Order: sequence, then structure tokens, then C-alpha cells
Amino acid sequence: MIERSFTKKLLYALLLLFMPLLSFAQAESSGLDAWINEKFTPVSNTFAGIVLFNIPGTNVPFVVALLVFGALFFTLYFAFVNFRRFGLALKVVAGKYDAIEQAAEATAPNVNIVEGDIVDTIRDESKMGEVSHFQALATAVSGTVGLGNIAGVAIAIAIGGPGATFWMIICGLLGMSTKFVECTLGVKYRDIGPDGTVFGGPMYYLTKGFNEKGMPGLGKFLAMLFAILCVGGSFGGGNAAQANQAVQQMVSLFGLTGSPAIGAVLGFVLAVIVGFVIIGGIKRIANVTEKLVPFMAIIYVVACLIIIGVHFSFIDDAIAIIMKGAFSPDAAVGGFFGVLVQGFRRAVFSNEAGAGSASIAHSAVKTQYPASEGIVALLEPFIDTVVICTLTALVIVLYNFNGYFAYGGDGAGQVVMNATGASVGGVDLTSAAFAETLSWFPIVLTIAIVLFAVSTMISWSYYGLQAWKYIFGKSKTADLTYKVLFLVMVVVGSASSMQAVFDFSDAMILAMVFPNMVGLFFLAGEVKKEMNRYLKAIDVKTFFK
Repeated sequence: MIERSFTKKLLYALLLLFMPLLSFAQAESSGLDAWINEKFTPVSNTFAGIVLFNIPGTNVPFVVALLVFGALFFTLYFAFVNFRRFGLALKVVAGKYDAIEQAAEATAPNVNIVEGDIVDTIRDESKMGEVSHFQALATAVSGTVGLGNIAGVAIAIAIGGPGATFWMIICGLLGMSTKFVECTLGVKYRDIGPDGTVFGGPMYYLTKGFNEKGMPGLGKFLAMLFAILCVGGSFGGGNAAQANQAVQQMVSLFGLTGSPAIGAVLGFVLAVIVGFVIIGGIKRIANVTEKLVPFMAIIYVVACLIIIGVHFSFIDDAIAIIMKGAFSPDAAVGGFFGVLVQGFRRAVFSNEAGAGSASIAHSAVKTQYPASEGIVALLEPFIDTVVICTLTALVIVLYNFNGYFAYGGDGAGQVVMNATGASVGGVDLTSAAFAETLSWFPIVLTIAIVLFAVSTMISWSYYGLQAWKYIFGKSKTADLTYKVLFLVMVVVGSASSMQAVFDFSDAMILAMVFPNMVGLFFLAGEVKKEMNRYLKAIDVKTFFK
């Protein structure tokens, strides 16, 4: 207890020391940001060009094609597990098979119990994990449900037209199979420390899985590459960029643009909030996300349903436009492949299926059956992409029945509003779509964006920490160092507009796909074995062969 109290005080003391510097940086932000962008843009563009290179003769990024092909392969290889096991996933999350899993845990040979531990901790350790199925799902969902569901969908529709919605849904459904594979592996190959702490994710299944296959060198290389990319992505796309967008939305809503230090101040507040959660580790993160994720999702979904309900008589027309646009040769939105690519690209950016990040959270689940958590994980792309992204898309399509903007955009997601001539995109476009029916909605949208950003930062702090410990060791010093850096980056992101840095970090998250997908293809057979073992345990008669 004394040690934990000291850690908290140290973390916030360090943040406080950074505050004057960050306030000054905000005051001088235009010059500092411009300098950083000028120096870092070539690096960012080069790295993004490597990660997002197109298949020769097409405008299809190879990484998007890899994700879609992988998702299709896993869907077929596991006999449409995304559809056939959807009902089972709901039952597992609801705890129907907990008794069976607990019976297996009682006889587990590798249970870690430390003499002198408190009773609750011993109970958790005997369950070979730290969080429940629902908590693991909530933590992973909180890492994916975010600005991509609000801004990303708007960009996809602005560039690719209404038809992009259809391909987002298809990609989300296929991505369910990929999440099943990577999260099953995350649990199967996880490490459990003497105190019951779980360490899992692609770093571990790449290392251990390839070692079993007789390729330890390749596995170690892929694992280290993934860990480095994950740390970088956690500081940028999973942290600083999220904080930046949340603060910008608050500044815009409340008209605070005249204060030079407001970004740093709001960032400091966000850092304190995030810090209180992440200091407690995965158990506290899970306790927060299991409450925050349903709350923020309900706020956003209810608002979407209100808009759709007001325009109920036009829903069939909206669906018809979406279906027609999905196969449209319209050159204004890039033709058929342009629409398809936009839908797939935004879907994979949003649900992160194939990036491997979610398997880090799911690996902390209390279970002796890895496939049980893989089945739970397949719900994640469904919630993120099939439900929330689709609702956002419907709101925007219904809004544009009045012809507020022309589909096609400027190639970067910006469209010109016909009534005002203003160029908007991303969050602004989504906000305008909601505000047409609900004039007060920008306030709700700001709340949703802040909640989405905070939940994403919380989850990504855990992802990055696990990768950091894989690189630097599982010590308290490594733990504290990462958390301090992460909280500082919350404030830096809030007080800056370093677009090149954020773009580079986003590219790092997408680059995680390459080492992770190699592992998924090589270890798919192990997942099939685990699935058979779990189905047999819960007495489900249909097994894989």
C-alpha cells in the first residue's frame, strides 16, 4: 500500500514538473509545431509510404488487401466461426460456461499462488487470469471504439460515397474471424507471473509459437518488431492523437481558442484522469472500461437512433443508395474499387482486426480454455464496425438527402458544404449531420468524443506497457517509466498539432499487421486444436476436423 501511494505521488509530481514547460510550448505552438512538422514530415511520409504501399497497378494498399485476404481465409478455415459461433459468444460473455472453466482451473497444474497474498488476489490467480470475459471484451472494445467510428466513417463516405458503408460492414463481419484467431493465441501463449500478473499478446505467441515450430529466431525478430511498433503506436495514435482531438473538440465547443495554454491545461486534466486508472493495472482498467464502454456506447447509439427515427420513412431509400453505391462505377467516388477500398480501409482502421493489439487485453482473461476468449473477441468487430460505424454512416447518408455536399471529396475526406461554401470533414461533417436534427447534439458529440478518447488512451496504455515490458523487462522501474512517458504524451498531444508525428504513429499501428499476420497464418492450426478442446468441454457437438 505504501509503495503504491508513493508511485502515485511520483507520477503526478513528474507531471506537475512538466506543466510549465508544456504551457510554454502551447504559447509558442505555432512555431514549434511548424518546425516539428517540417522536420518530421519526410520521415512520416517515407514510413507511411512503406506501410501503405499500393499493389502494383492498383490503388489498393497491400496492408488492406492482406487484412481482407487474411480475414476471408480465417472465415473459411474455421467454417464461418464469425456467424456460427455468434450465439455461443453471447453465452460465454454472459457467464453460462463459467462453472465448466472454473472446474478446469481447480485442477490446473501451473497455478501461481504466492504465500501471504490477500484472499481476493489468490482467487484471481487460481483462475489463471486477471479479468472476466466481459471485462476483457470491454477493455478491447474501448481501444477500438473511438474517433474512427465518428471521423473515420465520415471520411469514408465523403470520399467513397454511401456505398463505402456496405464494404465497411462486410469487412467488419470478416474481421470477426481474425479477432477470434489472434485472441485465442493471446491466451494460449501468455505468461503468468508469480504474483498472478498476466503478460500476453503477439509478442508472446510469436516467440513461443514459432519456437514450437522450430523457428525461434524468426519468432523473436517478429515479436520484437511488433513490440517496438506497438510502443510507438501507443504513444501517438493510441494516445497523443486521441488527446489532441478530444481537446480540440472541447476548445471548439466552448470557444476557448483565445487562451494559449488551454490545450496544456485540458491535457493535464486528461492525464490526471487517465493516470488514476492506468496506475492500477489491468484490473482497474477493466473495472473502468466495463462501466465506461457501455455508457459511452449507449449515449452515441441512442443519439444515432433518434436521428434515424426522425427520418424513419427514408431508411429504405438510404439502404437502397448504399447498396447501389457499393457497386457503382461512378468516377466521382473512385469507381467500384475506390468505394470498396475506402470501406475496407476505414473498417480495418477502426476495428484493428489483424493488428494484434486487442489480443493483449484479451490475454488477461480468467480461463483455462483459450478458445473461449477467442469466441468472445469475435464480438468486438461486430460492435465496433457492424453496429456503431453503420449507425454513423446512416446518419450522414440521411443528412445528405438534402444535398448538402457532393460525394467524392478532395481525396482527404474534406467536402464543400453547398449552403455555406465551407470545407469540412471528419468530426465536423458528422457533427453537422447530427446538428441538423438535434441542434444541441454538438455537446453530446463532445462528451462522446472525450469518452471515446479517454477509453482508447486507457486501453492503449495497457497495450503499450505490455510491449514496453517485453522489450525492457518486467520490472517496476520499466512499469513506472512507461506510465510517466505515456501521461506526459497525453499533455504533449493536447498542447500540440504535430500532424506529421500523429500520422507516423498511426502508420506504426497499421505496420503491426505485418508481423502479427505472419504469426496468425503459421499458428492457425493451434487455434483449431484449442477450439475443438473447448467445444468438447462445453459439450457442443460440432467440432473442426
